[in-house]
Amino acid sequence: MTSTDRNERPAFRRRFGLHFGLIVVCAIVLLPPLWVLRTSFVPEQLSYSNELMPACTTDNYSALLSGRFGQSYLNSLIVALGSVLLALPFAATTGYAFARFRTGGRWARFAVLATQMLPPVALVLPTFTLFRSLELSNSLTGLIIVYAALNLPFLTWILMGFFEGIPVDLEWAAMTDGATAWGAFWRIVLPVSMPGIAAAGVLGFILAWNEFLFALVLSGPKTATIPVALAALQTSNGVQIAKVSAGVVLAILPLVVASRFIQRFIVQGLTFGSVK
Repeated sequence: MTSTDRNERPAFRRRFGLHFGLIVVCAIVLLPPLWVLRTSFVPEQLSYSNELMPACTTDNYSALLSGRFGQSYLNSLIVALGSVLLALPFAATTGYAFARFRTGGRWARFAVLATQMLPPVALVLPTFTLFRSLELSNSLTGLIIVYAALNLPFLTWILMGFFEGIPVDLEWAAMTDGATAWGAFWRIVLPVSMPGIAAAGVLGFILAWNEFLFALVLSGPKTATIPVALAALQTSNGVQIAKVSAGVVLAILPLVVASRFIQRFIVQGLTFGSVK
């Protein structure tokens, strides 16, 4: 046996151990979602079976989409997209003011961040009382306003970090050529920071899509969102686990598709400004 063979054996063992460990970790991580996917295609009476695929059917999806779940799906899309579109302009301008002009100093930044520290249960009852007096409860408009307000501090802090990573020399050069501060922000800063804005928008969409407490209190049968519709699948006879699994698959589908199509913007946006 040559010395080269003796040196290659430990390296092979390390690579084998590393790959084996990665396979085990991936199997542990992927097993729950794969089992949910499997359960969504199994009849309700066989959903607790230990067999890999005792039967295959799409009745669970058909039953969900033919009922109120389809309307709840559309409600979630409208509310999540509407809240992001409403919150992003305010978050962008506020984050830019914090990053460039230090508006309000550190206390203003802390005040914005402190709003995220309040537990949602402390806000939901006053919000319900206010929205009921304004006739905004049980409406998609009310949910859009609430989700935009909830996401605004989070998006502001994310975009503030992105704007701080943009060299201020770009704005100075634009203003030297005659642009105003607003013109430099609109024509220079926003196009450069689009990856960060896209990443912030995706994160805000995910937060709004998954929110449950405010949707439970402020919505009704016709304005319920996906989390509320999934919770409603628990009946007096127990949890309809097959339909719940189908609903979970449908619920995460837009998030997977959105993340896949704008993955480049998410990665670029989350790393934007980390190195100056």
